[in-house]
Amino acid sequence: MAELQNANPVILNAAQLPSRRLGKETASKRGPEFKFDDILAPKTKSIGASVPSWAVPPISPPSPLSSVSSADAFDDVDAFGGDDSDVFTEEPIDEQEIYDLISTISDPEHPHTLGQLSVVNLPDIRITPSPTSAEARAAASNPNALTQVLVYVTPTVNHCSLVTVIGLAIRVRLEQTLPPNYRVDIQVKEGAHAQDDQVTKQLSDKERVAAALENDTLRGVLDKMLETCQ
Repeated sequence: MAELQNANPVILNAAQLPSRRLGKETASKRGPEFKFDDILAPKTKSIGASVPSWAVPPISPPSPLSSVSSADAFDDVDAFGGDDSDVFTEEPIDEQEIYDLISTISDPEHPHTLGQLSVVNLPDIRITPSPTSAEARAAASNPNALTQVLVYVTPTVNHCSLVTVIGLAIRVRLEQTLPPNYRVDIQVKEGAHAQDDQVTKQLSDKERVAAALENDTLRGVLDKMLETCQ
Protein backbone atom coordinates (compact mmCIF):
# COMPACT_ATOMS: atom_id res chain seq x y z
CA MET A 1 0.00 0.00 0.00
CA ALA A 2 1.34 3.42 -0.92
CA GLU A 3 2.51 5.64 1.93
CA LEU A 4 -0.05 8.21 3.03
CA GLN A 5 0.72 11.76 1.96
CA ASN A 6 -0.62 13.02 5.30
CA ALA A 7 -0.56 10.24 7.86
CA ASN A 8 -1.91 12.34 10.75
CA PRO A 9 -4.50 14.83 9.52
CA VAL A 10 -6.60 16.89 11.92
CA ILE A 11 -10.00 15.18 12.13
CA LEU A 12 -13.17 16.90 13.32
CA ASN A 13 -15.95 14.91 14.91
CA ALA A 14 -19.53 15.14 13.66
CA ALA A 15 -20.57 17.48 16.49
CA GLN A 16 -18.03 20.06 15.32
CA LEU A 17 -19.40 20.29 11.78
CA PRO A 18 -21.93 23.00 10.92
CA SER A 19 -25.32 21.50 10.13
CA ARG A 20 -29.03 21.93 10.33
CA ARG A 21 -29.64 19.01 12.67
CA LEU A 22 -33.43 19.24 12.58
CA GLY A 23 -33.49 19.00 8.79
CA LYS A 24 -31.12 16.03 8.76
CA GLU A 25 -33.04 14.17 11.46
CA THR A 26 -36.29 14.70 9.57
CA ALA A 27 -34.76 13.41 6.33
CA SER A 28 -33.34 10.32 8.04
CA LYS A 29 -36.68 9.47 9.65
CA ARG A 30 -38.50 9.72 6.34
CA GLY A 31 -36.06 7.42 4.58
CA PRO A 32 -33.14 7.78 2.14
CA GLU A 33 -35.38 8.28 -0.87
CA PHE A 34 -36.40 11.67 0.56
CA LYS A 35 -32.98 12.91 1.64
CA PHE A 36 -32.69 15.63 -1.02
CA ASP A 37 -36.28 16.86 -0.92
CA ASP A 38 -35.43 19.86 1.27
CA ILE A 39 -32.81 20.95 -1.26
CA LEU A 40 -34.33 20.20 -4.62
CA ALA A 41 -38.04 20.70 -3.94
CA PRO A 42 -39.56 24.20 -3.68
CA LYS A 43 -39.64 25.31 -0.10
CA THR A 44 -42.64 26.85 1.50
CA LYS A 45 -43.37 28.93 4.49
CA SER A 46 -46.13 27.79 6.77
CA ILE A 47 -49.14 30.00 7.21
CA GLY A 48 -48.49 30.16 10.92
CA ALA A 49 -44.96 31.42 10.32
CA SER A 50 -46.05 33.97 7.73
CA VAL A 51 -48.93 35.51 9.68
CA PRO A 52 -48.37 36.33 13.37
CA SER A 53 -51.29 35.63 15.67
CA TRP A 54 -51.82 39.27 16.51
CA ALA A 55 -52.23 40.12 12.81
CA VAL A 56 -55.06 37.65 12.20
CA PRO A 57 -58.47 39.32 12.36
CA PRO A 58 -61.02 37.76 14.70
CA ILE A 59 -63.32 35.19 13.15
CA SER A 60 -66.97 36.13 13.27
CA PRO A 61 -69.62 33.52 14.05
CA PRO A 62 -70.73 31.73 10.89
CA SER A 63 -73.67 33.23 9.06
CA PRO A 64 -76.52 31.13 7.70
CA LEU A 65 -75.39 29.40 4.52
CA SER A 66 -78.04 31.12 2.43
CA SER A 67 -76.70 34.57 3.32
CA VAL A 68 -73.04 33.88 2.44
CA SER A 69 -72.04 34.48 -1.17
CA SER A 70 -68.93 33.10 -2.88
CA ALA A 71 -67.57 36.64 -3.12
CA ASP A 72 -67.88 37.05 0.64
CA ALA A 73 -66.03 33.80 1.15
CA PHE A 74 -63.07 34.98 -0.98
CA ASP A 75 -63.02 38.26 0.93
CA ASP A 76 -62.52 36.27 4.11
CA VAL A 77 -59.60 34.39 2.55
CA ASP A 78 -57.97 37.65 1.48
CA ALA A 79 -58.12 38.90 5.05
CA PHE A 80 -55.73 36.10 6.06
CA GLY A 81 -52.88 37.17 3.83
CA GLY A 82 -53.99 37.53 0.22
CA ASP A 83 -53.32 34.98 -2.47
CA ASP A 84 -51.14 31.91 -2.21
CA SER A 85 -48.11 33.67 -3.67
CA ASP A 86 -47.87 35.77 -0.51
CA VAL A 87 -47.97 32.76 1.80
CA PHE A 88 -46.07 30.08 -0.14
CA THR A 89 -42.75 31.35 -1.49
CA GLU A 90 -39.67 29.55 -2.73
CA GLU A 91 -36.40 30.17 -0.97
CA PRO A 92 -32.98 30.06 -2.65
CA ILE A 93 -30.44 27.36 -1.79
CA ASP A 94 -27.90 28.70 0.69
CA GLU A 95 -24.29 27.94 1.64
CA GLN A 96 -25.27 25.54 4.43
CA GLU A 97 -27.18 23.36 1.99
CA ILE A 98 -24.20 23.28 -0.38
CA TYR A 99 -21.95 22.34 2.54
CA ASP A 100 -24.35 19.58 3.59
CA LEU A 101 -24.09 18.12 0.08
CA ILE A 102 -20.30 18.01 -0.16
CA SER A 103 -19.07 17.66 3.43
CA THR A 104 -20.04 13.97 3.51
CA ILE A 105 -17.92 13.05 0.48
CA SER A 106 -15.21 10.56 1.50
CA ASP A 107 -11.57 11.53 1.21
CA PRO A 108 -9.82 9.33 -1.39
CA GLU A 109 -6.94 8.60 1.00
CA HIS A 110 -8.43 8.55 4.52
CA PRO A 111 -11.56 6.85 5.94
CA HIS A 112 -13.01 10.26 6.77
CA THR A 113 -15.15 12.83 5.00
CA LEU A 114 -14.07 16.11 3.43
CA GLY A 115 -15.94 17.92 6.20
CA GLN A 116 -14.14 16.03 8.96
CA LEU A 117 -10.78 16.82 7.36
CA SER A 118 -11.71 20.50 6.77
CA VAL A 119 -11.01 20.07 3.07
CA VAL A 120 -14.32 21.86 2.55
CA ASN A 121 -15.49 24.56 4.97
CA LEU A 122 -18.71 26.52 5.23
CA PRO A 123 -16.99 29.97 5.06
CA ASP A 124 -15.28 28.90 1.81
CA ILE A 125 -18.53 28.56 -0.11
CA ARG A 126 -19.80 31.52 -2.15
CA ILE A 127 -23.16 31.81 -3.91
CA THR A 128 -23.92 34.58 -6.43
CA PRO A 129 -26.37 36.19 -6.13
CA SER A 130 -26.31 35.92 -2.35
CA PRO A 131 -29.21 33.79 -1.05
CA THR A 132 -30.18 36.62 1.32
CA SER A 133 -30.50 39.19 -1.45
CA ALA A 134 -33.75 40.30 -3.03
CA GLU A 135 -32.30 39.30 -6.42
CA ALA A 136 -31.83 35.70 -5.27
CA ARG A 137 -35.34 35.47 -3.87
CA ALA A 138 -36.76 36.77 -7.11
CA ALA A 139 -34.63 34.31 -9.09
CA ALA A 140 -35.69 31.34 -6.92
CA SER A 141 -38.95 31.08 -8.81
CA ASN A 142 -37.29 31.56 -12.21
CA PRO A 143 -35.75 28.30 -13.51
CA ASN A 144 -33.77 30.23 -16.13
CA ALA A 145 -32.02 32.58 -13.70
CA LEU A 146 -28.37 31.52 -13.33
CA THR A 147 -26.81 31.05 -9.91
CA GLN A 148 -23.07 30.66 -9.42
CA VAL A 149 -21.70 28.34 -6.72
CA LEU A 150 -18.01 28.72 -5.89
CA VAL A 151 -16.32 26.23 -3.56
CA TYR A 152 -12.76 26.70 -2.31
CA VAL A 153 -10.92 23.46 -1.51
CA THR A 154 -8.22 23.25 1.19
CA PRO A 155 -6.11 20.07 0.88
CA THR A 156 -4.68 18.65 4.10
CA VAL A 157 -1.11 19.06 2.78
CA ASN A 158 0.23 21.54 0.23
CA HIS A 159 1.69 18.81 -1.98
CA CYS A 160 -1.45 16.66 -2.16
CA SER A 161 -1.56 14.87 -5.52
CA LEU A 162 -5.23 13.94 -5.05
CA VAL A 163 -6.62 17.47 -4.86
CA THR A 164 -7.78 17.28 -8.49
CA VAL A 165 -9.70 14.08 -7.74
CA ILE A 166 -11.29 15.78 -4.72
CA GLY A 167 -12.30 18.74 -6.84
CA LEU A 168 -13.85 16.44 -9.44
CA ALA A 169 -15.84 14.61 -6.76
CA ILE A 170 -17.23 17.90 -5.46
CA ARG A 171 -18.18 18.98 -8.98
CA VAL A 172 -19.90 15.67 -9.74
CA ARG A 173 -21.79 15.75 -6.45
CA LEU A 174 -23.12 19.28 -6.99
CA GLU A 175 -23.92 18.89 -10.66
CA GLN A 176 -25.88 15.71 -9.91
CA THR A 177 -28.00 17.28 -7.17
CA LEU A 178 -28.39 21.00 -7.89
CA PRO A 179 -30.98 22.38 -10.33
CA PRO A 180 -29.70 22.82 -13.91
CA ASN A 181 -29.55 26.62 -13.63
CA TYR A 182 -26.75 26.38 -11.05
CA ARG A 183 -23.18 26.80 -12.32
CA VAL A 184 -20.43 25.14 -10.26
CA ASP A 185 -16.88 26.44 -9.92
CA ILE A 186 -14.26 24.57 -7.86
CA GLN A 187 -11.02 26.31 -6.90
CA VAL A 188 -8.10 25.45 -4.65
CA LYS A 189 -7.78 28.00 -1.88
CA GLU A 190 -4.89 30.34 -2.56
CA GLY A 191 -1.75 29.30 -0.71
CA ALA A 192 -3.23 25.94 0.34
CA HIS A 193 -1.36 23.99 -2.35
CA ALA A 194 2.01 24.33 -4.02
CA GLN A 195 0.31 24.40 -7.44
CA ASP A 196 -3.04 25.91 -6.51
CA ASP A 197 -3.35 27.99 -9.69
CA GLN A 198 -2.58 25.03 -11.98
CA VAL A 199 -5.03 22.72 -10.23
CA THR A 200 -7.72 25.40 -10.34
CA LYS A 201 -7.12 25.80 -14.07
CA GLN A 202 -7.53 22.03 -14.59
CA LEU A 203 -10.77 21.97 -12.61
CA SER A 204 -12.10 24.89 -14.66
CA ASP A 205 -11.29 23.30 -18.02
CA LYS A 206 -14.58 21.71 -19.12
CA GLU A 207 -12.95 19.57 -21.80
CA ARG A 208 -10.38 18.14 -19.40
CA VAL A 209 -13.03 17.50 -16.78
CA ALA A 210 -15.23 15.70 -19.32
CA ALA A 211 -12.30 13.59 -20.51
CA ALA A 212 -11.36 12.70 -16.92
CA LEU A 213 -14.90 11.56 -16.14
CA GLU A 214 -14.74 9.13 -19.09
CA ASN A 215 -11.86 7.30 -17.42
CA ASP A 216 -13.34 4.13 -15.89
CA THR A 217 -10.70 3.85 -13.16
CA LEU A 218 -11.15 7.45 -12.05
CA ARG A 219 -14.90 7.11 -12.23
CA GLY A 220 -14.68 4.14 -9.89
CA VAL A 221 -12.71 6.23 -7.39
CA LEU A 222 -15.29 9.02 -7.56
CA ASP A 223 -18.18 6.61 -7.09
CA LYS A 224 -16.47 5.22 -3.99
CA MET A 225 -16.00 8.72 -2.59
CA LEU A 226 -19.67 9.54 -3.11
CA GLU A 227 -20.96 6.40 -1.38
CA THR A 228 -20.95 8.17 2.00
CA CYS A 229 -22.99 11.16 0.86
CA GLN A 230 -26.11 11.76 2.94
